[in-house]
Amino acid sequence: MNDEPLSPAGRLFVQPATHQIINCTLGLEQPLSLDAAKHVVSNSLMIQHPRFSSLLVTDNNGREYWRKTELNIDRHIILRPDPIGEADSDEAAINDYVADLTVSSPLSYDKPLWEIHLLPAHKCVVLRIHHALGDGISLMSLMLTITRKLDDPDQTPAIEPLVSSKRKRNEIGTLGEVMKVLKMIWFSLIYAIEFIMRGVWVNDRKTVVRGGEGVEMWPRKLVTARFRVEDMKTVKNGVSDATINDVLFGVISLGLSKYLGKRSPDSLQEGLQITGVALVNLRPSPGLQDIKELMKKNAAGTGWGNKIGIILLPVYYHRNGSDPLQYLKRAKTMLDRKKLSLEAVLSHQIGHFVMKFFGAKVASMLNYRVVCNTSFTISNVVGPREDIAIAGIPVTYMRTTSSALSHAITMHMLSYSGKADMQILVAKDLIPDPENLAKCFEDALLEMKEASVQT
Repeated sequence: MNDEPLSPAGRLFVQPATHQIINCTLGLEQPLSLDAAKHVVSNSLMIQHPRFSSLLVTDNNGREYWRKTELNIDRHIILRPDPIGEADSDEAAINDYVADLTVSSPLSYDKPLWEIHLLPAHKCVVLRIHHALGDGISLMSLMLTITRKLDDPDQTPAIEPLVSSKRKRNEIGTLGEVMKVLKMIWFSLIYAIEFIMRGVWVNDRKTVVRGGEGVEMWPRKLVTARFRVEDMKTVKNGVSDATINDVLFGVISLGLSKYLGKRSPDSLQEGLQITGVALVNLRPSPGLQDIKELMKKNAAGTGWGNKIGIILLPVYYHRNGSDPLQYLKRAKTMLDRKKLSLEAVLSHQIGHFVMKFFGAKVASMLNYRVVCNTSFTISNVVGPREDIAIAGIPVTYMRTTSSALSHAITMHMLSYSGKADMQILVAKDLIPDPENLAKCFEDALLEMKEASVQT
């Protein structure tokens, strides 16, 4: 039997302490029927991928493998015909449903690790895919194969690379190049040491937004913060050489400061560090790559699977009254140093080293301790830039979140057709008012936009 071993990152995501399922929600203009869903899935590239028709098995030595099996689509498409929950809106009902999935509904190992939940009463589809099957870029690319362009139903959506802002390249000369290399070495060393220390003993100061060991099992609540990509671009243009990611982390910094100022007025030290964890795509060509290329096993460095690293992202508490664009400028300075360093690559290599010589359980515990000793998770995935449809039904929004972590706050932003929705998953016993937190983030972007227009 030709079983295929899991990748090191895949093994990490099936360990109890770092078990992760991606939950992607697609809003529709009208309900998707069970028969239509089966037809779309049956004729998609998704089920042709070996991972989506393989069982996760474990041998006598505890090593995990993928084993091909016969796929029964009926076991993977789950219909919830009646309204769910008691929420007063479709969005709240769907968010409550997904929040419950993040802590109480693992995927069964007696079938391939993916499901599609149909919620016709709320005009919604929820795709659940185990993170061991691939990273966000891979799975987004694969998911797009079940959709079509809204204005051209015979064509799948264009999968375009994420084009970041082009920064001016100054002639810095030989001395400048040497200094750049020295900075890269210095920052890489500092950040690698910090990553290891975070996994051992260094932790954030206790605040009302920080979780800790065991919090991943606490009840969850999920809310949505809505942004417009055009607003983010306006803010980006207000600071020289800024990028959309700079804007996002500026919004996180200002939004958290606003929220903490409301929850803990006058009790926090000015400049208090609040550290986040972000997953970074390590593929040579970032963006949504063509699914056929990703499925080529021997594509150099860009094959299917989890190609991610971890970076630590400190943001700082400042009291209201500060210039909103200062948060963006501080975020940009921090991210410029992160980009100059090899932190993401080194964190990936450290994890690989620990996995190889000490095993999956120790590697999982290292990552778990990093999460326990920090305050939030953040990810940002670029989705389709054009309107898409499933079975001819227009998709109105795309949102994503993951299994609960020991963080009290987990944030995942996904852009689609000019909108950028951020799903905020919180431990509701620690953060009972996530709607206020979402509004703090939304207000932060609007304040930055206003300041950018005035400059």
